[in-house]
Amino acid sequence: MKLTPPKVITFWIAVVLGFLGFLGNFMTIPLVSANSFWFLFVGFVLLVLGLIVKGL
Repeated sequence: MKLTPPKVITFWIAVVLGFLGFLGNFMTIPLVSANSFWFLFVGFVLLVLGLIVKGL
């Protein structure tokens, strides 16, 4: 399997989701704090899909 770099927008969306999930674990952010695990998980999955799927 050949990995390809994700598009810039995919990378930044994944970073923002991961960062929000990380902050939501330590701070009180409406909507994010209750779902901080899922924000972090979706950000990681999006980043992995960006590596595996060409053009994402």
